[in-house]
Amino acid sequence: MTRYWIIVASKDHVMRGVTLGIAQAGHGKRSGLARMRKGDGIVYYSPKEEFSGDKPLRAFTALGIIEDEAIYQVEESPDFKPFRRKVQYLSTKETAVQPLIDDLTVIRKKKSWGYMFRFGLFEIPEHDFSLIAEKMGVHAEGPVP
Repeated sequence: MTRYWIIVASKDHVMRGVTLGIAQAGHGKRSGLARMRKGDGIVYYSPKEEFSGDKPLRAFTALGIIEDEAIYQVEESPDFKPFRRKVQYLSTKETAVQPLIDDLTVIRKKKSWGYMFRFGLFEIPEHDFSLIAEKMGVHAEGPVP
């Protein structure tokens, strides 16, 4: 059964992941990625432009499909060895979250919508994934992916 996920990361980190064709979540932890399976859909939400910056963005910045069952670890530096998964990213356009809040069923308390994103990685219903995908410019016959 296909599942759908939102991963939260700054846009600069998301774009690096898109370039590399990988997903990384939870500051490189394995546990979140281990919940995903081949064929699952992921969408990245970026609260800000840059990890070290303060400029807010609050937009969906990338969408893709988990390619296989493998989780692997890389050494970015001697003290940072994140886990990753391969992702096929789709061509999308950056999409603000604000206009979608009322229609996203995963957000139950609309006034405090940002709370959900504090978890960093969470599962969403197919309806929400399909809505985000459509607004990001992904068009498909039937459910996405």
